[in-house]
Amino acid sequence: MAKDTQLAELLAPIVESMGFTYWGLEFIPQGRHSLLRVFIDHEDGILVDHCAAVSRQLGAVLDVEDPIAQDYTLEVSSPGMDRPLFTLEQFQQYAGHIIDVRLRMPFEGRRKYKGQLIGVEQEDVVLVVDEHEYLLPIELIDHANVVPQFKD
Repeated sequence: MAKDTQLAELLAPIVESMGFTYWGLEFIPQGRHSLLRVFIDHEDGILVDHCAAVSRQLGAVLDVEDPIAQDYTLEVSSPGMDRPLFTLEQFQQYAGHIIDVRLRMPFEGRRKYKGQLIGVEQEDVVLVVDEHEYLLPIELIDHANVVPQFKD
């Protein structure tokens, strides 16, 4: 997580200076095929050209600063409909939505939860699963995504 924080501190100001919202990042170490995925957003939506422009800027900074010792691929993407949630503010913003959560370690006997996001209490994400309310500590959350809801 410390590596993600360092990368966010380096990359977020660049994304914001280009007029986009820095949504978050994922660094997926996979030996020689590691992936750094940076999510950007904008109220008018994200186009492929936006991702390409941000990728060029971030790539230049990453080449100079060299914060990642191994080889990796940089990918810039929109968070999409199944957007990942990274911060307490993002969880609060999507209160009322159904989300999928995967924890780093079991909490109350399980690692995977899918339910309605109620909101945030201090450092916990409040989720209702099968009529049971869980307060999941944010530091235990490995990955969380909004589940897209389609209307008929």
